[in-house]
Amino acid sequence: MSNFEKLNITCKDGYSLAARYYPSSTENDNLPILICPATGIIKEFYHSFSEWLSQQGYNVLTFDFRGIGESLHGSLKDSTASIQEWGQLDIPAAIESLLGKTQSEKIILVGHSAGGQLLGIVPNFRKVAKVIAVSGSTGYQKALKGRTKIMAPVMFKVIFPIARIVKGYGPTKMIGMGENLPKDVAKQWAEFCSKPGYVINAIGKTIFEDYHQDITCPITAVWASDDEIASEINVKDLLRLYPNAQTSMYELTPKAYGHKYIGHMAMFRKSHQNLWHILQQQISA
Repeated sequence: MSNFEKLNITCKDGYSLAARYYPSSTENDNLPILICPATGIIKEFYHSFSEWLSQQGYNVLTFDFRGIGESLHGSLKDSTASIQEWGQLDIPAAIESLLGKTQSEKIILVGHSAGGQLLGIVPNFRKVAKVIAVSGSTGYQKALKGRTKIMAPVMFKVIFPIARIVKGYGPTKMIGMGENLPKDVAKQWAEFCSKPGYVINAIGKTIFEDYHQDITCPITAVWASDDEIASEINVKDLLRLYPNAQTSMYELTPKAYGHKYIGHMAMFRKSHQNLWHILQQQISA
């Protein structure tokens, strides 16, 4: 017996997103949770965490951004998806879908990496009661750490531009960074991370509706000390974009929880389940 329901979410522009809905195992007054994925990460990656949250009394929705996983329709090289569409169209539609399923007035957004970085361009942001930005940061290239700091310029300035012409998409799978990306997602990712501020760099250029100043809901960034992307500098860079929100940072150190690493991805893995109660504490705070 399946512990989730498969859904199709229709966005304002008619695009269909594949989603999973995990109903709560108990009746309660908890706000429903929307899990927004990281760049190139499919909804299945969040299955164990979503299932666990439902057992803790939360209704949970996960989905694939357009151009990714089951939300890719047709050939990847023909996809016109972009990161700004993820924020302006996909996340708003997922919010409305979850509210419709639960008859709630607001949701809690648990965003992984890019999934927690786009609220400032989400039109229905007022329906978000709280944001938990897991590994959330701006990903500013110069503030990266370790191997990622070396790899990022090669990926952004060499691999992506060449692959855009030769392959028609961003080949991230070959370097272990999730699913291959639609060409405009890859292009915007490189552009957004070239300067501090991430999506703020597109305001007034390709994005003309900016809600960062209007957002007042609490935003908590939960990040790991060994995360090469969400460095302390980049986490702070994200939170500064919301001057009127109550923001906070929660740092996790691998050794303190019996792990050799946490990094950018492991917080949602079943191997790191002992970290989930920390995320739940932030959700319920």
